[in-house]
Amino acid sequence: MNVLLTNDDGIQAQGLHALRRSLLDVPGIDLAVIAPDSNRSATARSITTREPLSIEEVEFDDGTIGYATDGTPVDCVRFAVLGLTESQPELIVSGINHGTNLGDDITYSGTVAAALEGVVLGIPAIAVSQQAIGGQMDFAAGVRFDFETAAAFTARLVEELEEVPIPAGTLLNINVPDRDVTGARACRLGKRIYRDRLELTGEDEAGRRSYRIYGHKPGFHEEEGTDFEAMGEGAIAVTPLHFDLTDAAGVEALAEFDLARLVRPAAQEVE
Repeated sequence: MNVLLTNDDGIQAQGLHALRRSLLDVPGIDLAVIAPDSNRSATARSITTREPLSIEEVEFDDGTIGYATDGTPVDCVRFAVLGLTESQPELIVSGINHGTNLGDDITYSGTVAAALEGVVLGIPAIAVSQQAIGGQMDFAAGVRFDFETAAAFTARLVEELEEVPIPAGTLLNINVPDRDVTGARACRLGKRIYRDRLELTGEDEAGRRSYRIYGHKPGFHEEEGTDFEAMGEGAIAVTPLHFDLTDAAGVEALAEFDLARLVRPAAQEVE
């Protein structure tokens, strides 16, 4: 199986290399690595369209090679699909992210975005994130990580992928706790509580002001069956995600409204 490994923390990130080493041990895996040349965290599904992208071949310490690009995580997936690697990827693996991607955080995550690009292109995908040692359920908490459990779990999942019930058009979002793991469970996304605020940090002689609007620790709603609950109980959280954002009930409700009349001028309606 042809596997593309990418991330959003950059090609030299510890999490990527822990996962790379574990995937290389899986029988039958042909592994390609394409990753950003530096950190692209929180870039979500951004792509590079207005300028050419550079590619540099990188040799790893075990003699294998990968490719570093000045593009985004989504660009990395596109590079592989469009022919940078010898074989078309049959599975996208993104991670291991330095920090969790839980609940609403996934909408900002470059890690999840790369996996989601696989889904858009019809390729199965897995996104993997690791909680910091001693960290809270915070995508930015802490600086120390132990990636071995996450890497081993993901490699085992890839090895047995044919037996895992992943519906078509779905990716698996995996979050691994920092403590001794008690198990793994399927769960739904939880709900974040963001506490960002506008904070003035300075003003220059020209009157231009600078602000900080992100960075305050978020909370979350405590609900059963969520990724937050699983992580809080020491379990690996595995959440299936798909790209269909359509509100089916909303379509039905909106169909009852005469949208066509809005095409006609308002004056005509008065008549």
